[in-house]
Amino acid sequence: MSSHVVVIATDLRRTTVKVSPGTYLIDVLQEACTKLNLSGDKFLLKHKQKQVDLSVPFRTSGLIPGAKLELVVKSNTPSAVQIALQVPQPEAREIPGGRLIRKFPSDMTLWQVLRQFESGDASAGRNVNITARGVAGAVTSGSGQLYYEMPVLNIMGRELATFHDFQKTLSQLGHNSGNVLVRLSYRKTDQTLFEAMEQISQFFKHTEEQGKKEEGAAAASAAKVESQQESHEQREDTLMANAAAQPPASTTEPQVPPPQQQQQQPPDSSTTTGQSTPQDSTPSSDASHSKDPYQPVSVFLAPSGNVPAAALHASESESDFTPSIAHAQLHQARLQESSRNKRLLSDKELEDRAAAEEARLTAIKSVLVKVRFPDNTSSDWQVGPRETGAFLYEAVRHVMADAQYPFHLVLPGGKTVIQDDVGPKHTLIKGYKLSGRVLINLVWDDAVPPQVRKQPFLKTAVARQGRTVKIPEVPKAVDDGKAAHAQQQLGKVEKGEGSGEGGAGGKKMPKWFKFGKK
Repeated sequence: MSSHVVVIATDLRRTTVKVSPGTYLIDVLQEACTKLNLSGDKFLLKHKQKQVDLSVPFRTSGLIPGAKLELVVKSNTPSAVQIALQVPQPEAREIPGGRLIRKFPSDMTLWQVLRQFESGDASAGRNVNITARGVAGAVTSGSGQLYYEMPVLNIMGRELATFHDFQKTLSQLGHNSGNVLVRLSYRKTDQTLFEAMEQISQFFKHTEEQGKKEEGAAAASAAKVESQQESHEQREDTLMANAAAQPPASTTEPQVPPPQQQQQQPPDSSTTTGQSTPQDSTPSSDASHSKDPYQPVSVFLAPSGNVPAAALHASESESDFTPSIAHAQLHQARLQESSRNKRLLSDKELEDRAAAEEARLTAIKSVLVKVRFPDNTSSDWQVGPRETGAFLYEAVRHVMADAQYPFHLVLPGGKTVIQDDVGPKHTLIKGYKLSGRVLINLVWDDAVPPQVRKQPFLKTAVARQGRTVKIPEVPKAVDDGKAAHAQQQLGKVEKGEGSGEGGAGGKKMPKWFKFGKK
C-alpha cells in the first residue's frame, strides 16, 4: 500500500514524495532535495516543530499519509553518534559483551568507522580484521586461492554490503545523534583478495587524498601568513635603516614644519656652529626626552573650574531631544529583530570569527593610550604590539611625583584591570585587545593614605609641559523645520489623530450603537 508525504522547503516550495511502509525517511529527504535541486546533506526534516528520525522506515515513524514535512537547515558542526558494533563469532569471544562501542562524528563514512574499529583504540587494544579478510577456496593443482570476505552491515533492518554503500556517511543514513546498533557479518565473494584490495584502494583513495589535500592547504596557508608577516617586518626594518642612513640634502631648501613638529625635531648638525645659545639647548633636551620610551607624547592639565568645559559650551534646545517618527520606527525594527530566533554559530564559524579578530589585531601597529590620573590630569603614550602591561605601569611611574605608592590601571567599565606583567598574555594590543584611542583610569590602592591622594600626581618637570584641553566648537545645526514637524506628528499620534478617533480627542460612536429608527 503506497501513500505520499508533502515536503516544504525553506522558500515555501513544496513537492510530493511517494512512500511505502518500508520506505526510510532518509530516502524521502534525498528524493525531495533532488526534486527541489537542493543538497540533501545540508537539511533535516521536521514535523510539527519536532525533528524527524531519518533512520526509521515510514511505518514506525508515527507519520500519517499526507503529512507535511518541513526542510530545515542542518548545523555545519557534525554531532556525535555512539556506534555499537556487534561482532560475530569467534571474534566475539575475546571482546567483552561481543560489542565494540565508540563515538564517531556524523560526517564519517561507514568505511572509516570500520577502519577505526580495526585499530586498537576502538577495540580495547585488540586488532580486529574487518575490511581485509580472506577465505581459502577449493584447492586445485596443489595451490589454493584466497577469496575476499565482504563485511555486511545490518543497521536497523537495512543491509549494506557494497563498497558504494560503505562510502555513505552516518548522516546520509539518517543517524545524526543517539545510539546505533550495527550487526556485522561476512559474506564470501567470487572476487580474489588481491583484486578486492586493488578495488578498495581505488574506491577509498580519494578520501585519503582529500584529507591530505586539506591538511596541505591548511599548512600552506599558515606558512603563507608567516612569510607575509616576516616579509612585512623585513620591509619595515629596511625602510627604517635606509631612512637612518640617508644623509640630509644640503642643496635643496628645507621645508618649514608646523610649530608642533618644530618643537619635537632636533636641530640639524650642519647648521649648528661652535657657539651654543639657549634656543639651541631647548631642542636638544627635547630630543633626549624623545629617545626615552617612557616619556609621554603629550600631557594635559586638570580643568580649572568645577563645571566641565564641555558643558559650558553646550547650547541645546528642547527640539534636539524630541524623538521623531523615524526614531520610533527604528526602535520598533530593532525590537522585532531582537525577538527573532537566531541560529547559533557553528564551530567553523566561531573559528573563522576568531581568525578574523586575530588578523585585525595583528594589523594594528600602534595605539594611543590616555591614562587619566586621580587629580584629573592625564598623559598620552604611543604603544606598539610588543608593549605589555608592565611597560604602561613603568611609564606611569616615570611621571609620578612619588612612585612608591601602589596603584592599578583599569579599563573603562571597571571590570578589566591591566596587570603589571611582561608575559605574552598581557600585551596591550593582543592581550587586552586595545585599538584606536583608549582611555585608562588610574585607581589608588586602598593602602594609600588620604594625604597622598590630595597631592599633585605629576612631577613638577612633567607638569610644566602640560597644556589645557581645548573643547572644539560644535557647529550649530540649521533649523529646517523638520524638528517642529516631527514634534507635531508625535503629538498627533499621542492624541490618537488619524486612527479612527474624533478631532476633539474622543472616540467616534459607531452607527449600530445609536438609538432610533434604522
